[in-house]
Amino acid sequence: MKPNDTFDPGLAAKKLLREGRSGALATLVAGSGDPYCSLVNVATAVDGAPLLLLSKLALHTKNLLADARVSLMLDERKEGDPLEGARVMLMGTCAKDSDRLSGPAYLRRHPEAEMFANFADFGFYRMDIARAHLVAGFGRIVDLKPQDVRTDISDAGALVESEVDAIAHMNADHADACRLYATRLLGASDGDWRCVGIDPEGLELQKGRTALRLPFPQRVTGPGPLRALLKQLADQARAN
Repeated sequence: MKPNDTFDPGLAAKKLLREGRSGALATLVAGSGDPYCSLVNVATAVDGAPLLLLSKLALHTKNLLADARVSLMLDERKEGDPLEGARVMLMGTCAKDSDRLSGPAYLRRHPEAEMFANFADFGFYRMDIARAHLVAGFGRIVDLKPQDVRTDISDAGALVESEVDAIAHMNADHADACRLYATRLLGASDGDWRCVGIDPEGLELQKGRTALRLPFPQRVTGPGPLRALLKQLADQARAN
């Protein structure tokens, strides 16, 4: 890459992770160890950990319960040749998740899953990323560490606790701002854009199954700074 190339592999990987709504999950078949790949819907926790809603009856779930090692590939679903688009391969382990925030985080992104999320054989699972491999174009193939992909929330307890209320407030009282973020700041087409996720580094917007990541110009760790920043971004969007 040229010295003035501003490509940031960590940001590129985080964008793919936060905007991904489905991906290819690779597991190892119990007993034989044969590789097995399946299509799954994906969401993210506030720290960026991939979240899955899986049935114990599915082969991939039986596989990971016997051997927790998995790989998850997410791509940008670009028009044209898919090999010309960016993709990230996440490697690590996957286990049943008991975090009270994981279910709501998944269902905000996949509301259609609510009808079977409480079935006895379904459960939420969280992937612990051990490493990642990013392919983002010619000369942009990078191996990444977990901290390059995940979002640090160690100092953002107040923001994490207020996320659900902040999202509800944005969608109820500031839906126009969500549309402006998507159309004026991210260049998306108009429509019913809703906020589905907030973390210290950015905002997640969604229309149907299309998701967009709006990175923050600076890190926020509490509801007060978040409100100020969202107003600043709304003013910027209106000015555009």
